[in-house]
Amino acid sequence: MQNKNAIIEVCVDSIDSSLIAQSAGAYRVELCNNLSEGGTTPSFAQIEIARKLLTIQLYILIRPRGGDFLYNDIEFETIKSDIHLCGKIGCNGVVIGMLNEDGAIDYNRCRELVRVAHNYSMGVTFHRAFDRSADLFQSLEDIIDLGCERILTSGGRNTAVEGISIIKHLVEKADGRIHIMPGSGIAPENVSGLMKETKAREVHGTFRSLYHSHMKYKNTDLKNIEEEYSIWLADAQKIKQTIQIINKITV
Repeated sequence: MQNKNAIIEVCVDSIDSSLIAQSAGAYRVELCNNLSEGGTTPSFAQIEIARKLLTIQLYILIRPRGGDFLYNDIEFETIKSDIHLCGKIGCNGVVIGMLNEDGAIDYNRCRELVRVAHNYSMGVTFHRAFDRSADLFQSLEDIIDLGCERILTSGGRNTAVEGISIIKHLVEKADGRIHIMPGSGIAPENVSGLMKETKAREVHGTFRSLYHSHMKYKNTDLKNIEEEYSIWLADAQKIKQTIQIINKITV
């Protein structure tokens, strides 16, 4: 039987990319800013406009800064406030993650974040802070107990392909209690083997390409001219190709 229930989530850092992902057939987008830093929370305006324009599921990354996932009290209050805003706007879910100094899941504060999200009937994804935790399998149990619906993970490795065996074991250990969603380095060229091997039913990627600016004038005296006059956007063809591939996987 062909796999018609596999889900593709596209990680985007602009409203334009959100709309491209939607038009290409993505099931869900995760909206963030600053992908070069691993992603941070987008602006209120971006969230609000994206919610108005998108008919597919919209999840928002809640991360106040780049760097580690050990947050102080002010950062924690900022995270909570952002979740409240997402709920009031009508987002489908949020993407969170907090750790303690010892690499364990910050259970008590994450539980409070999940409670806030659930009060607005939003789902919760635990992001790749999971991959920085000291014990992935203990963290899996903690996150299940928190009430999250999925974990985004590369298996504790730089890419999902590198962590494929660990992702497979996580899927087996989860045993349907939570979705294990591979992410990092996902592309049409590797998605079939990854999903077949791990038995994951959801997959996450940026599926981006570099597009040149339409600016006619360019100040060639400045450094990094090609970088500044180019923009990364979701690539509809890559998304469509990935969807076609995962729909042909036999289960």
